[in-house]
Amino acid sequence: MDDAFAWVLVNARVPKEPTRHRVAVWRALRKVGAVPISSGMWAAPKLPAFEAGIDGARLLAERGGGSVAVFVVTEESGSDVDYLRDSFVAARRDEWTELLAECARYKVEIIKEIAIEKFSFAELEEEEQSLERLRRWYDELSARSVFALQEQGAAGAELDACQRALDGYADLVYRAAELGTGPHIVIDE
Repeated sequence: MDDAFAWVLVNARVPKEPTRHRVAVWRALRKVGAVPISSGMWAAPKLPAFEAGIDGARLLAERGGGSVAVFVVTEESGSDVDYLRDSFVAARRDEWTELLAECARYKVEIIKEIAIEKFSFAELEEEEQSLERLRRWYDELSARSVFALQEQGAAGAELDACQRALDGYADLVYRAAELGTGPHIVIDE
């Protein structure tokens, strides 16, 4: 995506007590993909995908007796924009790296289930739910990733590998149900 867009700085002020209001605002901003740049100050691209989440954070702050001020930083701000972009990209890279690690753990779990020959429909359903959770996470990260990052492509490839691992495991579960046992398969590592 072209990165010639403005940025917003979101200054969230919420009373310290009760803490649930501050935490709710923080979670709303994190969920939309805003990145913290200092105490109470968050940054996000000024794009429609982020506006609804920022508006939601504003409502949460107001419900908690606080407020949210939004400031626009334009591309003319030079190094300031570079700082915001770098902070945003670093946060996205961290999130993609975490998803990649979870995909690796998922494949290890499938390998473990095959090794101990745990070919049950209950386990298959659990693994399907785990993969669906990883897919939702990928979709959430994609929605807030406005820069083309290598980690996003790698995560997409890892999700495909997870799907192949699950397909192989599902085949073994169905064979075991029909025959009482199933052959072993090789899973991408």
